[in-house]
Amino acid sequence: MSVSTDRAAGYRPNRTLSFPTEFRRQLARRRTQFALGFMVLLPLIILGAFTWNPGGGDNAENDGDGFSSLIDIATAGGPNFALFTLFVSSGFLLVVVVALFCGDAVASEASWGSLRYLLAVPVPRARLLAAKLLVALAYSALAILLLAGTALLAGTISYGWEPLQAPVGGTLPPGEGVLRLLAVIGYISVTLLVVGSLAFLLSVSTDAPLGAVGGAVMIYIVSSILDQISALGSIRDFLPTHFNEGYLGLLSSPIQTDDVARGTVSAVVYSTVLLSLAWWRFLRKDVVS
Repeated sequence: MSVSTDRAAGYRPNRTLSFPTEFRRQLARRRTQFALGFMVLLPLIILGAFTWNPGGGDNAENDGDGFSSLIDIATAGGPNFALFTLFVSSGFLLVVVVALFCGDAVASEASWGSLRYLLAVPVPRARLLAAKLLVALAYSALAILLLAGTALLAGTISYGWEPLQAPVGGTLPPGEGVLRLLAVIGYISVTLLVVGSLAFLLSVSTDAPLGAVGGAVMIYIVSSILDQISALGSIRDFLPTHFNEGYLGLLSSPIQTDDVARGTVSAVVYSTVLLSLAWWRFLRKDVVS
């Protein structure tokens, strides 16, 4: 007497759409190659700008004290150049890159009409989302590391291995300065989780990748603008972008971690809520694309 099952022989849900498979699929895409390539190219462009006009920082008084001080120390060694590159990139460029990887993850499959075929393999929906999210976050982290690593290497070759001059005051030996830079990279990555989570939620809610990417970036910009309005008072503490510059405390001596802790908690809470909504939305969505 044979027992009938609903599964095909040899079918194992945990073997479908593995992380390495999805990682290779995304690496073959031009948008991934272009984004990662630009992360390597940008520090070289900035380095070229400083080389072409080494006295450009003398006219930076109108850009604000914090930005001016970073320009002044940008050419004072590799760690300082890497810090400057991270500073000028974290406000917008890295936001766009993270939104691109996460917002394009599911929506692009829907726009190509391949999403339903992936689910028909069949790939469990929760597993598909997990693979897409993990790969998107992996490429986002890789982009940030490429940017910082290239800046550190190019800056060291051009300006030497010098102490890190923190914009909030104090000088750190090169070795300790690099450790502080790694902490800054980690904190920036955590704050960008909010952007990635929001873009991922929009990605499972629309078949238009540009809509998901653009929507996440636009909401981030609106939050940043609202954070500048002092009349909002303590309401600003609940904005997802309020603690984005908390990493400055990691560059002080001694280290100030109050804003870092609050920013981390805020990012984790926002990301958890947004990703939970993404899972809830996609598991109940009627996929026809």
